[in-house]
Amino acid sequence: MELQDINIAGITIAPGEEKQIDAQIAKLPSRTPIDIPIIVSRSKKPGPTLLITGGMHGDEINGIEIVRRIIAKKYHRPLIGSMICIPILNVYGFIQFSRQTADGGKDMNRSFPGTRNGSLASQLAHRLTQDILPLIDYGIDFHTGGARINNYPQIRAQLDDPKNLELAKAFSPKFMIHSPFREKSFRKEAAKSGKSILVFEGGESLRLRKHAIDVGVDGLLRVMKHLKMRNEAPDSKEDSFFIKKSSWVRAKSAGIYHSFFRTGEFVEKGTVVGLITGPYGDFEHKMKAPISGYAIAINNNPVINRGDALIHIGVTN
Repeated sequence: MELQDINIAGITIAPGEEKQIDAQIAKLPSRTPIDIPIIVSRSKKPGPTLLITGGMHGDEINGIEIVRRIIAKKYHRPLIGSMICIPILNVYGFIQFSRQTADGGKDMNRSFPGTRNGSLASQLAHRLTQDILPLIDYGIDFHTGGARINNYPQIRAQLDDPKNLELAKAFSPKFMIHSPFREKSFRKEAAKSGKSILVFEGGESLRLRKHAIDVGVDGLLRVMKHLKMRNEAPDSKEDSFFIKKSSWVRAKSAGIYHSFFRTGEFVEKGTVVGLITGPYGDFEHKMKAPISGYAIAINNNPVINRGDALIHIGVTN
């Protein structure tokens, strides 16, 4: 089988080559160009093309660090096939410490397939849809929790799809969560073209979490080994659980929240998971778990309003 050259943003990458492509996406109002660096590494042997992405939400730093570490340690050089690595998809959000792009707070991951002349978020989604998706077979999109939400490292995918399930098992996180498609998301757009995309969630925005980063790197290496793109990968240190449904415990009053659990821990139904106190010493409200399951995410913001999500409990049976 003769391997073909691939082309990204007018740059040709031949089999056996590695290149960094600085794809210009737009300009700041000052006319300063904004580029998205794309690192492509190709083997001379045929095989799958795997895409890894971080920073679709610019404040989700753990995902950026996972992709950076893969490149820095040369793990992105495959034995077969090709790797396409994009550490920061949303450069605008990254430099502004923001989840969104710079065009009125739009979410890139709710803008697919995008349009060439739409909002900035739509333009970024369009470039990814047109220039990258046709080239790949599989992808892992690395995310974190947002707005002080700390997610225990987890894989989210449409797990009734056999290929997604196979890749999720190969990644082997503690939690594999069946997650239906969201409208206009990258994952749903990829599925329309028969591409399997896993979403990794770990840690919280604007904060590096070593455990989440380590789990993300090790899981990716296991997927690469499963696809025969490398020979070695670390074994998973935890048993895996399928999360079939989940429920948020929400604040019944405003105040200061004191959490009694950490992410990853098992919570029994009826257990007091935290305490909401009045800042003037006027009340204390106990929050109890309505179901038994694992704490897959926790709100680390102590100042809360009535209705705020406090702890996300995932059920395995």
